[in-house]
Amino acid sequence: MNWSGLEALLSGVNKYSTVFGRVWLSMVFVFRVMVFVVAAQRVWGDESKDFVCNTAQPGCNNVCYDHIFPISHIRLWALQLIFVTCPSLMVVGHVKYREQKDMKYTTSHKGAHLYANPGKKRGGLWWTYLASLIFKASFDAAFLYILYHIYEGYDMPRLSKCSLEPCPNTVDCYISRPTEKKIFTLFMVVTSAACIFMCICEMIYLICKRIQKLIKRKIEADRRMFVESHEMAPLSAPRTEFRSKNSVRMDPTVSIQNLTNIKAEKATSSKK
Repeated sequence: MNWSGLEALLSGVNKYSTVFGRVWLSMVFVFRVMVFVVAAQRVWGDESKDFVCNTAQPGCNNVCYDHIFPISHIRLWALQLIFVTCPSLMVVGHVKYREQKDMKYTTSHKGAHLYANPGKKRGGLWWTYLASLIFKASFDAAFLYILYHIYEGYDMPRLSKCSLEPCPNTVDCYISRPTEKKIFTLFMVVTSAACIFMCICEMIYLICKRIQKLIKRKIEADRRMFVESHEMAPLSAPRTEFRSKNSVRMDPTVSIQNLTNIKAEKATSSKK
C-alpha cells in the first residue's frame, strides 16, 4: 500500500493545526505509518504459511487459522490508519471551501475580502476542527476495543487449541514468532493511546482558549460601557447646577387656587 500520497495530502493540515495537532501528525507518520510499513508488514508476512497444527487432516490448519485470527493485525491496523487520518481532510476541505468563497466575493466586490485569513479557526471552521478531533479519538478508541474484543486481549499466545471440524480432535496450533508479534502489537496499542491523549489535550486547549476569548471580550465590553457612562456624567452635572441657581423651588402639590386663598388670608390678617 502506498502511503506517500496520504502523507503529502495530510502535510497541508499542519498549516491549520495547533502544536498538539502537529505533534499528533508526527506521531502518526513516524511511530505508526513508518513502523507499519517498514517492520510490521514483514513480521506478519508469514503468519498463514508458518501457522502449524499437529495434525495432517486436510483443511484443519485453515479452519483453525481462521478461528484464531478472524482478521489480520496488519489489515486491521491499515483500516485504523485510514479511518484515523481521514477526519483531517474535513479541515482541509473546509479551508478550500472558504478560499473559493473568498475568491468569488473578491471578484464581485472589487478586491474586498470576505475572510482576512481563511485558515483562521473561527466560526464554522472551529467547529469542523473540533469535530475532526472527536472523530480521530473515537476511531482510535473503537479500533483498540475491536482488537481487544477479537483477540481477547493484546497478548499473543504461543500455543492455541482448536477442536473445530474437520479436525479429528482437539489439536495444538502454533504461530510463528509470537514474542515479536506481541511486542509490535503492544507498541501499536501504546502509540494509539498516545494519539488519543494528544487529541484530548488539543480539544481541551481549543475549548479553554475559546472560553478565554469569550471572557476577555465580555470584560472589554463591560469596560467600554463603564467608560462611556462616566464620560456622559460630567456633561449632565453643569445643567443641574445651572438649573438649581436660576429656579425657585416650589411645592408641586400647591395649586393656583390654593395660592390665591393664601394671599387673601394674609391680606385679611394685615387689615385686622
